[in-house]
Amino acid sequence: MGPHPAVAEIRRAVRLSLADVPQGALVLAACSGGSDSLALAACLGFVAPRQGLRAGLLTVDHGLQQGSYERAQEVVRLAAKLGLAPAEAVTVTVGKAGGPEAAARDARYEALSLAAKRSGATAVLLGHTRDDQAETVLLRLARGSGTRSLSGMPATSGLYRRPLLGVGRETARAACEALGLVPWDDPHNIDSMYARVRVRHDVLPVLEQALGPGVTEALARTAALCRDDADALDDWADEVYAGSRGLGVELTVTALRDLPAAVRRRVIQRAALAAGANASALAAVHIEQVDRLITEWRGQRMVELPGGVGVVRRYGTLIFASTLS
Repeated sequence: MGPHPAVAEIRRAVRLSLADVPQGALVLAACSGGSDSLALAACLGFVAPRQGLRAGLLTVDHGLQQGSYERAQEVVRLAAKLGLAPAEAVTVTVGKAGGPEAAARDARYEALSLAAKRSGATAVLLGHTRDDQAETVLLRLARGSGTRSLSGMPATSGLYRRPLLGVGRETARAACEALGLVPWDDPHNIDSMYARVRVRHDVLPVLEQALGPGVTEALARTAALCRDDADALDDWADEVYAGSRGLGVELTVTALRDLPAAVRRRVIQRAALAAGANASALAAVHIEQVDRLITEWRGQRMVELPGGVGVVRRYGTLIFASTLS
């Protein structure tokens, strides 16, 4: 008799995610103790030795709730039963920059990266599911984001891998039940002060009710399609950027003028960042202002970008330079 279907689905997802990892490498599961990451960790413990890999576990104590240290230690103790070693709990200090969700996320990723480097891990697996992907798409759509942002979370990004992006949250919970694992339900996951929680409990159910079932799957599918489009546009923009640069950070107007706007604006963004513009503050409105120096040229003055970068058009060339000196 084979494993429960939910367990089999997650094991398969983990196996596919690790297909290109060399034998003998160490792979870590980032596990909070919630159902998604707990099911992921358990299935990693099963799959890894069968693929010639070593498997361990990392858990992060954000220190934001009473008893968080004890819960982190419980996760570490559970790791041995799941066949995961080494196992480590990392305590972080969460700042305030960007709001509570962003600050906790930044602290968590920094801790995971440092711990993975210390242990020599090749990859860190994250438990984001198809439901998380759908929520991400809706949140970014509400902000008026472009194709790249709407592509959601990538399955692989450097050190990090997300095997469960094609797996539903309920499947992870069913896998935990089938394996006799009791997940921890984070109170923050039902706290409506967080935008993601409101999307999860208020917005998505309304969409499902109004439009019919399958909205979550459709949003996740949209993310995958947007990622394919964004990858193609980025590759095109890279080629144009390499071929249109002059001395310093300059762009030749004739090389950009007849391009599709989606490609042209990507090239402008690359030049702005290369000149020292602030990546987090550089917005679509700034890119559009520079774009008008190409498409609506009427002798405009310099366009100022966040981070002390100015852009001017002179003799058919866009010049990106620091305004701070």
